Amino acid sequence: MKRFIQRFSDKVMGVLNGFDRLVLRGTLRPIAYSRGMMGFLWHRQVRLSEFGKYVYGVCQKVRCASLQEAEELGRPIVYLRSSNTDKAKVAEEIALKDGIKEGLITVISCLEPCIGYDVAGNRETKRLELVQRQRKCLFLYHYWMHPEFGFMNARIQSWFPFNIQICLNGREWLARQMDRTGIRYRQTENCFTWIENTKRAQNLMDRQLETNWKRVLDQIARKLNPIHQEIFSNFPIQYYWSTFQSEWATDVMFHKQKDLLTIYRPFVLHGITHFSSGDVMRFLGKKVNGHFLGEIVSDFKNRPEGIRIKHYAGKNSVKLYDKQGTVLRAETTINDPKDFKIFRPKEKEPKGTRKWRPLRRGVADLHRRAQISQASNERYLEALAEADTSIPLGKLLEKICQPTHWKGKSVRALHPGSAEDLNLVRAINHGEFVLNGFSNSDLRKLLFPNVPDNDKKHISSKVTRLFRMLRAHHLIRKISSRNRYMITEKGREITTAILTAHRITLAQLNEAVA
Repeated sequence: MKRFIQRFSDKVMGVLNGFDRLVLRGTLRPIAYSRGMMGFLWHRQVRLSEFGKYVYGVCQKVRCASLQEAEELGRPIVYLRSSNTDKAKVAEEIALKDGIKEGLITVISCLEPCIGYDVAGNRETKRLELVQRQRKCLFLYHYWMHPEFGFMNARIQSWFPFNIQICLNGREWLARQMDRTGIRYRQTENCFTWIENTKRAQNLMDRQLETNWKRVLDQIARKLNPIHQEIFSNFPIQYYWSTFQSEWATDVMFHKQKDLLTIYRPFVLHGITHFSSGDVMRFLGKKVNGHFLGEIVSDFKNRPEGIRIKHYAGKNSVKLYDKQGTVLRAETTINDPKDFKIFRPKEKEPKGTRKWRPLRRGVADLHRRAQISQASNERYLEALAEADTSIPLGKLLEKICQPTHWKGKSVRALHPGSAEDLNLVRAINHGEFVLNGFSNSDLRKLLFPNVPDNDKKHISSKVTRLFRMLRAHHLIRKISSRNRYMITEKGREITTAILTAHRITLAQLNEAVA
């Protein structure tokens, strides 16, 4: 990201990295599956024939206990007939109307689908069985102006196994941190357009990663279900906390709206026409030649608040959009962590051998999730730094379309319109070559994949001549002491321009520059 900041240093006032939306889930693992729930019922000496009566009674107690604080404080308890109603908007309107600066805003309840337990008869065994299936139950959403996290919400499923979901925002959290330390700022929604001291604000945001998540989330869980200990007395179980979704945002704050507006459209144009599947995988830290089986999709939307471009790799994504006119936000969203790695021991062997293992959903791996997301944002912004925002395309390609010389020998011009040279440009621009460069062998495999063994020497010489042409036009350079080559900054600009010209449609061009 250094290159990006250096390029626009005169226009940028600061950069802020940290969590945006963070969705955490609490699961009572011992009763999260049918056999475990049967063990709990046996411990309570509840027959399956009595299951409905027992569970209904417990659930009624949970609902009453969960609503008790709202009733005591006189806060509104709102029932929504449709689960599609924007609950956050309802809560925000109540907070604004009642002037709530801290504490409970409201409790919103509604019927929603869930995975819960029921008892059903088995025709083959002619016995009752405990089954886990989708059903509907009442969910209770608590909205707070939390003293630490700011505007946030948490919900509890009021039917066994009492799953919990907590949603908070890192920017709201930072605002509370800055209030306590006296740092002035301007905030609109979940975005800061100005911060008095960006470095100190970043230090505060970094401290969010030091949170004792279990302690904090257990405290919130007790507010949702104050009678948890009573229900599970002599059968002690605690919530296992996992990260359902994380959004990690890098906000580049510009001094003036026109400074961002000038470069944002070219960035969007660059992203929709240039970034390939390999590039998207590289942004998200995946090997281009690995075993990723998901779908790579790029999505372009012209929304009322601005243009957004988003690249998906399976359920994870990286996106770019402008916020409040002066903030450029790159954001990585992780919904499925299993494709990423963390250096750790086995889960049940804390003192065991450390190896690169799959990233877990558990909050214990939240710090590593932040590292992966930050690296993704940085790679994305570095790739955008290659997008030229001012030089006309014709002027950029003018010299390479003319013959030149290399070490006293004449070298032909590059022909961007020809299939051969276009394939060459695509090959040297592959995402996997960004860090370690490419060799003669690498390009042979891409340009001539089905060459017989007896022709390999001839093809190797041909690739060598292509290297000479690219070096003569200053598009690539040799890596010192290695038989590998790297694309130059000039080369990146020119190859980007060529590939953009070949990929973009007239409709895309008109929309992007409108």
